[in-house]
Amino acid sequence: MQRLTLDGGIPDKLSGSIVALGNFDGFHLGHQAVVGRAIQRGFHERRPVIVATFDPHPVRFFKPDLPPFRLTTLDQRQALFAHVGADAMLVFQFDEALRSTSAEDFVTELLAKKIGAAGVVTGDDFTFGKMRGGNVELLRTLGAAHGIIAETVAPVLLDGARISSGRVREALQAGDTATATHLLSRDFAIEGVVQRGDARGRELGYPTANLALGDYQRPRYGIYAVRVTLDDGSEHPGVASLGVRPTFDPPTELLEAHLLDFDGDLYGRRIEVALHAFIRDERKFDGVEALVAEMRNDEAAARRLLALP
Repeated sequence: MQRLTLDGGIPDKLSGSIVALGNFDGFHLGHQAVVGRAIQRGFHERRPVIVATFDPHPVRFFKPDLPPFRLTTLDQRQALFAHVGADAMLVFQFDEALRSTSAEDFVTELLAKKIGAAGVVTGDDFTFGKMRGGNVELLRTLGAAHGIIAETVAPVLLDGARISSGRVREALQAGDTATATHLLSRDFAIEGVVQRGDARGRELGYPTANLALGDYQRPRYGIYAVRVTLDDGSEHPGVASLGVRPTFDPPTELLEAHLLDFDGDLYGRRIEVALHAFIRDERKFDGVEALVAEMRNDEAAARRLLALP
């Protein structure tokens, strides 16, 4: 799958595409409905499909001091879009120039001229342009004047309420992995490069692959049953600690994943740790022996939750 930018231009073979337009952070069931409709239209109209997203998140641009809230990296989004059948991902660089673009220019200059879109699919609450001056009705009207057929997709509901990235974040903060997985249609996953730590896990008999949390939304601190995907595509069951390791000084925020029944060097490799089930809150232990005993209990719990012997 190609990753495109407006500065880099749109290849001729992608001209006349159907564009799924939104932020799509998390790519939850609501996002999937929008992209799925774009792909359906592309198939029937024999047109390529581009999924357009924004980076950084517009909220981050306007409120740079907010705590981390990202659900997916661009790499993760690209892989997810490719998996459902899109031809390319277009990244709108959300900067001052894009912020100050009027709703009219967004349609006429960007969608019509630079992208050459034949159709656009959005959620029913999509807004765009300077001061959020554009909505789906304006998009439909302006688009029609430039040969762009705009379509909206109704929200996807769970328990009578709209599925949203905010609901996913709330579930993660509560340690409610079941709800997060339901909303996302997959386990929430944190991706990163394994970094060297203090080797304390190896000394305790539980070597870990350590990831910084970066800009990701912080799930509830605690111990999780996880599935770890390595850069070779292999998947491994595991148990992970996500938090500040209160038993040790100084407290350091990390995601530390122990791969069950695995022996290998993961330093410097890019991995993805999917949070399958919350086991318990993190807590401070009086000594190493008590900690190791609880780690054995955590391993046993992870094996049960992951249906392992």
